[in-house]
Amino acid sequence: MNRIIIILTIIVSLSACASAHLTNTEDLCQIFRDDDDMYDAAIDMEKRWKVPLQIPMAFMYQESHFKEDARPPKDYLLWVIPWGYVSSAYGYAQAQNEAWSDYIKSTGNRGADRDDIDDAMDFIGWYIRQTNKLNKISVWNTKELYLNYHEGWGGYRRGTWKKKAWLVKVADKVATRASLYGTQYRRCKDSLDSSWF
Repeated sequence: MNRIIIILTIIVSLSACASAHLTNTEDLCQIFRDDDDMYDAAIDMEKRWKVPLQIPMAFMYQESHFKEDARPPKDYLLWVIPWGYVSSAYGYAQAQNEAWSDYIKSTGNRGADRDDIDDAMDFIGWYIRQTNKLNKISVWNTKELYLNYHEGWGGYRRGTWKKKAWLVKVADKVATRASLYGTQYRRCKDSLDSSWF
């Protein structure tokens, strides 16, 4: 029994060491230096969906702060008894069940997981590209893209976000972060690409 506990402890310790630890989420270059899988996922998404990688990265910062198993706050019955979560959002992208199902149907990515960085990044790229097609929002217009992401395509068209001043402020913050991330990325792209090989 003790051997099993020791082996499990070693396995858990090694897997914790293997997972990337982000030292500075305010700096996109440092994020990519800390986690080359995240960089690979961002590059793949950018190539596939033709979406500037700093925008999904800004979405992830806002939605999950780059936590693979992020969930929304718990819901409570009678303010005391835990009763699930306030929404089905989960993972890096905080994708809800319905949107995630739409993504899988649309892309055929049947093995996709919301807590996998490649799949989460691809999902955000897909969602932004769909927003561009359905609501005619430029893939460079971070604020409007984020409002679509938060409210859904129909909610955006109905203007549900117009009654949510707090959400407009959040969308502005996401746009500012995407701009900052873009500036940072332009400064380190060449060094990241050369170290990638």
